[in-house]
Amino acid sequence: MYLSNQSLIVILVVGVVAGWLAGQIVAGGGFGIIGDFIVGIIGAFIGDWLLPRLGLHFGTGIVALIVNAAIGAIILLVLLRLVSGPRRYGWGWRNRWGGR
Repeated sequence: MYLSNQSLIVILVVGVVAGWLAGQIVAGGGFGIIGDFIVGIIGAFIGDWLLPRLGLHFGTGIVALIVNAAIGAIILLVLLRLVSGPRRYGWGWRNRWGGR
C-alpha cells in the first residue's frame, strides 16, 4: 500500500485534531501532542469500525473524518477512564516521597 505525502499529512492532522478535541470534551487533561495523536489515530479506527455498524454516516471530506475520529477517540477515552479511574495530578517523584 502506497501513501502519498498528502495522505500522511491528512492522517497526522486528523489524528492530532481528533485527539485534542476528544481530550477537551472528556473530563480530565489531555495527553500532550503525542498522546493526543495516538488517541486520535486509535479513535479513528474505532470510529471507522463502529459508526457504520450503528448506521451513522457523516459524509466525505476532512471535517467528516475529524468528526468520525473524534467520536471514536471520545469512546476510547471514556473506556480508558472507566478502566483506569481518574487521572491524579501531583503524584510525581517529589510528592510521592515527601520532597518539595
